[in-house]
Amino acid sequence: MTKNYIGLLLTILYICPITLLAQIKIQGKITDADNKPIAAATILVEGAGIATSSDVSGNFVLENIKSTSATLITRAVGYQTNRTSIKPPQDLSDIKITLLEDNLSLNEVVVSATRYGLDRREAPVVVNVLGPKLFNATQSVAMSETLNYQPGVRVENNCQNCGFSQVRLNGLDGAYSQILINSRSVFSALNSVYGLDQIPTSMIDRIEVVRSGGSALFGANAIAGTINIITKDPIENDWQIKSTNSLIDGKAWDNTLDFNTSYVEEDLMTGVTFYGMHRDRQAWDANGDGFSEITKLKNTTFGTKAFFKPSEYNKITLDLSVLSEFRRGGDRLALAPHFTDITEQLQTNSLIGGLTYDQYSKDWKHKFSLYASAQKTKRDSYYGGLGGSTAPQDSLIAANAYGVTDDFAMVAGGQYTYNFEKDVFTAGVEFNANKTEDEIAGYNRIIDQKTHGVGLYAQYEWKVIDPLKMLLGARYDHTHVDGKYTLLNNQRSSEQNFGTFSPRFTLLYDITPELQFRGGYARGFRAPQAFNEDMHVTSIGGDQVFVLIGKDLETEYSNAYTGSFNYTRNFGRTQTSLLIEGFYTDLQNPFTTVMTSQEDNIILREMRNGAGSKVYGTNIELSVAPSNALTIQAGGTIQRSKYKEAQVIYEAEDPGNDISTFRYIRTPNAYGYLNTNIKASKQFAIDLTGVYTGSMVATHYQPDETMLLKTTKDFAELNLRLGYTFAVRNNFNIELFGGIQNMFNAFQKDFDKGPLRDSDYVYGPTKPRTFTFGIKIGHFH
Repeated sequence: MTKNYIGLLLTILYICPITLLAQIKIQGKITDADNKPIAAATILVEGAGIATSSDVSGNFVLENIKSTSATLITRAVGYQTNRTSIKPPQDLSDIKITLLEDNLSLNEVVVSATRYGLDRREAPVVVNVLGPKLFNATQSVAMSETLNYQPGVRVENNCQNCGFSQVRLNGLDGAYSQILINSRSVFSALNSVYGLDQIPTSMIDRIEVVRSGGSALFGANAIAGTINIITKDPIENDWQIKSTNSLIDGKAWDNTLDFNTSYVEEDLMTGVTFYGMHRDRQAWDANGDGFSEITKLKNTTFGTKAFFKPSEYNKITLDLSVLSEFRRGGDRLALAPHFTDITEQLQTNSLIGGLTYDQYSKDWKHKFSLYASAQKTKRDSYYGGLGGSTAPQDSLIAANAYGVTDDFAMVAGGQYTYNFEKDVFTAGVEFNANKTEDEIAGYNRIIDQKTHGVGLYAQYEWKVIDPLKMLLGARYDHTHVDGKYTLLNNQRSSEQNFGTFSPRFTLLYDITPELQFRGGYARGFRAPQAFNEDMHVTSIGGDQVFVLIGKDLETEYSNAYTGSFNYTRNFGRTQTSLLIEGFYTDLQNPFTTVMTSQEDNIILREMRNGAGSKVYGTNIELSVAPSNALTIQAGGTIQRSKYKEAQVIYEAEDPGNDISTFRYIRTPNAYGYLNTNIKASKQFAIDLTGVYTGSMVATHYQPDETMLLKTTKDFAELNLRLGYTFAVRNNFNIELFGGIQNMFNAFQKDFDKGPLRDSDYVYGPTKPRTFTFGIKIGHFH
């Protein structure tokens, strides 16, 4: 009998602790540094799969904790991630957690590095994030005006007539970067020609930029990296309307009216946001010759993004945008295009949309996504010149320069993600297609191009030991290109089926809690097809310049290597970050364009496979935020972009007059930025920003049909913005703002003049000194 009692007692003692532990409850409150409650913060018990959110008073409750010792990970938008260890005999009913503001946005959740959300500091590659704070500081109304403000990135204007712009990552042309909308590759080559100006900042929640190869995740054309445009999500009930008015060089007006508003149900199961912009910009003439250097522009954009959660574990998201833009540059803008000496005119209408379904398991470890996105673009164009002379036949010839373009791109696929306790596995399949028909009948210029492909990808994020994380991934793409390209009597075709394997390896090593090392390798590719530059027509000496694909083009491949050290540390409430990054990209069979011949008032540039090339350099970025009243960020790039052999860029009738170069054209060896935000008081804000553009080599076509290589000067442009906010009531504010962009007028002075100008001879900042003022009203912070 005694043995039975002893056995019963031991059994009770064995079971009771487990039972008791299973009933442990943790209660607490989340506040900021000023002891104000933080609502909607996420509190996670590390390794237990148990999480909750704080209420409007900052209070939270965690139940069914199986250990008296635990680590709580707390995150909230705009705050630094907090890790709090809970150990006995600590009072579990009154846990105080204080979150510090993330003034440098180092703890944002990003998706571009891995195709699933994770803390930016935990991402295996460097991800730069641009958001509304920067959009306001730089007085930007379009995406093209914001991208310069990070290391390794530069936006340039490539045409005096139409304002064609492109973004370069780590010294490579725009066609080497993959632009995504909500992580979907529907931003086609045609959209890339003028699309940077067409996307308003009012529709953007943030822009995530990943430098170096991304083909292992997103397929072709991500050799230099990816630019992921994340449109606004409905998070809370708010609204705002903003009017921005600019006076370019004190002569030409640029007026923009934009808005965005969101509505979210109290149960957070349904939400919708709407955004829109109308922009009207006058043309501007830099040198009084009657020909514009900045185009006349009218842009109207409207869009929405909505979500619905049938349950806690699944979500349906819909996004839809409509863009309409008219732009025109040249002379005598009030006349029909064919009665002028130079006109480049475009009317573009685009519809972009996507649908995503996400399903989670009840333990939140499994996630399955299905998605489909598409864009449809119609463009009416005119690229012509010298119809303004007195000879009637000239205007009849010029009337042949009207064109029409139809473009359709889509992507659809599925993705599965499994979260182990520490590791993450991701796999997916993706189908993409693009069809472009571009015709200018008067020049018998036709681009009829169809591409489609299927991509299979997988990656494993492996936490080897606590300080070391490795990511192994690869993607296989089977690509079909069917293109027919005609110009006058020249005909080309590109019909290929090929498979491409793109591996990727990265690692993240926490040397100390403050110092991180990242290193990686990625392989990328570009299929032989027409890219953004080839969809654009320019004029030189009164003749039109067309790009024609060469014969027997081979696929271009890249091998990209990166390594970086990132030091982040808080000195009291002062937040600091220093990034030093090295990059090296080796290109095989790079696509180059060579100016080859002139016939029937046409200058031909032929796309060819050039000699191998390499791009290498260093990106540096320093960020300091002593408090939420002062933030200073500065970054720069020192690089070299070289061909392994002298590359011919101009092929003369006499081979002795050919022009060749080892350096990439229009690529400075140094460039950088400055972004300083000062909150002088609760109402008054001062923003001082700037961009440095180093000297570069530019081509300049001469009237005698020869070409020169010119070394340009460097530029330092500085911008100032002042803003004062009136708090009318709790949910209603008014901000008055004004400033000067490029206040010292650092701008190109030697533009070509008249109808025979080389419109490609453009370099440096995209606008002269510009005065800006406006008003913003609504519910905003």
